[in-house]
Amino acid sequence: MSTSEVTVIGLGTLGAALAAALIRTGHRVTVWNRTPAKADALVAQGAARADTVAEAVAASPLLIVCVFDTAAVRELIGPYGSALSGKAVVNLTTGSPEEARSLAEWAAARGISYLDGAVMAVPEAVGTPDAFVLYSGSREVFDAHRRSLDSLGASHFLGTDAGVAEFHDLGLLSAGYATMTGFLHAAALVGTAGVTARDFLPLATSWLTGVVAFLADLAREVDSGDYAGGASSVAINQVAVGNIVRASRAAGIAPDVLLPLKELLDTGAADGNGSDSFASLVELLRR
Repeated sequence: MSTSEVTVIGLGTLGAALAAALIRTGHRVTVWNRTPAKADALVAQGAARADTVAEAVAASPLLIVCVFDTAAVRELIGPYGSALSGKAVVNLTTGSPEEARSLAEWAAARGISYLDGAVMAVPEAVGTPDAFVLYSGSREVFDAHRRSLDSLGASHFLGTDAGVAEFHDLGLLSAGYATMTGFLHAAALVGTAGVTARDFLPLATSWLTGVVAFLADLAREVDSGDYAGGASSVAINQVAVGNIVRASRAAGIAPDVLLPLKELLDTGAADGNGSDSFASLVELLRR
């Protein structure tokens, strides 16, 4: 069997998008889902339907799994360890770093090559230049099946520790959630002055573009551990965040999303680090 043969197990919105992207790029795709009807559209596009997980496992040298959680991964492929021996499993199910490492150990004990991954795209963007996918685990699987993986989005191999991709996934989600939550708080706050979120958006976008550029300074300071002389000190930000919290409360807007940051800034200042850069807060997070 050639590496152009791929099985996709799990046809939720993301799994179906993965299978469709593989079909579009000329792969021979076998699909399986608990609800067989979810495969109908993919079969119409050229996929082969597997009636059982056993058939799905046997169909291809490369198995991509994208289901609800890690427990479902174990339930579905766990009974087929011997049948998977010598094959490659790419797990794109959302999980924790610990779960990824545990699955990698399970696979290694059975002669299965394991690669963990995280899709950083909405289903509609899979297979387009807007999508990228993070991988960690077996370098051999990544190299051997790179063409197939690139069909899903730009591929990034992050190391042989199977948990690293999940750490990156969670880190990127954390940064994204903080940004979106901050925008929602800002929209609620300016909304009390009669400003719509749409009218506020251009200024917010311009401001955040500058914030993104500032991340390079933060990264340099975090990696060096040198927080002296930063352009944005703990003390300056302590005042700014305090003002936001007070203004929010006065306007009847909950400041809850900012309270953890205020606590970090207050602690940093109380520890005598008010003149250190904002990046120094990472030491409090580590502590």
